[in-house]
Amino acid sequence: MVAKGILKELEGEVASINQALVDNLQSHVPLISEVGRHILLSGGKRIRPLLFLLSARMCGCQAPELPAFSTIFEYLHAATLLHDDVVDAADVRRGRSTANTIWGNQAVILVGDFLLSKALSLAVTTNQLRVLKVLAQTTTLMAEGEILQLLHAGNLQLTEEGYFEVTNRKTAILMSAACQIGAILGDSPPPLEEALAQFGLNLGITFQVVDDILDFTGNEQEMGKPIGNDLKEGRITLPVIHALAQAEPRDRERLVEMTRNLMPEMVPELRQLLDKYGSLDHARSQARAFTSKAQANLEAFPPAPEKEYFRAFTAELLDRTH
Repeated sequence: MVAKGILKELEGEVASINQALVDNLQSHVPLISEVGRHILLSGGKRIRPLLFLLSARMCGCQAPELPAFSTIFEYLHAATLLHDDVVDAADVRRGRSTANTIWGNQAVILVGDFLLSKALSLAVTTNQLRVLKVLAQTTTLMAEGEILQLLHAGNLQLTEEGYFEVTNRKTAILMSAACQIGAILGDSPPPLEEALAQFGLNLGITFQVVDDILDFTGNEQEMGKPIGNDLKEGRITLPVIHALAQAEPRDRERLVEMTRNLMPEMVPELRQLLDKYGSLDHARSQARAFTSKAQANLEAFPPAPEKEYFRAFTAELLDRTH
């Protein structure tokens, strides 16, 4: 599990975040709370709220409203998960039935919209125009990332550059915003604000690359979804991009066949081909490179407990199993 030791040490912070998630989810429409609880309280490591909370504290902000503000990032994340599951026609997330299979696509899309609106409403209460500007830019980039991913579905010509463009927008930018907005609330000077923004971006890229590796190497029960699920849903990820570029013609032809119609019994063969061409190792080396960049981003900050937590996050992300 990602940052297991660190999450143990931060149990108090996680508890305060979870309480704020429940408190801010109140609505006169019971379905909103019901669907919201299903997606928000079914697991999740609270990485994004914790990044915000620790960033703000590292930059000197100790406001009692921090746990409430931190829910901005979990609500945005949950909204994208709800919309993703509808787009992908997914039926399992974190080992449970997806919300769309229980309440239907229409209800789930609308609850996702509510969570997005709730996040922006909470952002207004910070009384910081720059917070709103960062979130506006972030949500725009996230929407672009979702559309780019849709356009690239099943695209076997996708390059590593194109893959990282989607990753930056769809996954990493929200982690970057969580860190940057923490710095803004701590009234940090521009160089430190930018360092934290870049730290979050590099951490987010690492998170996604490791996630893509685990799609082929993880344990199905721990992952809460079938192995090879991303590929089955049309997402061409870094290991596959590398293997397609490196493979001999016969192997490439077989890779193309499997990517277009992946069956569960094909996963071991696919894994063998990824190992044969060093594609999983290539992805791991990329993850290590972005981890190093994230750690370098922290050098601008003086010693602090939050800085050590961040160092541990970056190291333990590489070793996570789900």
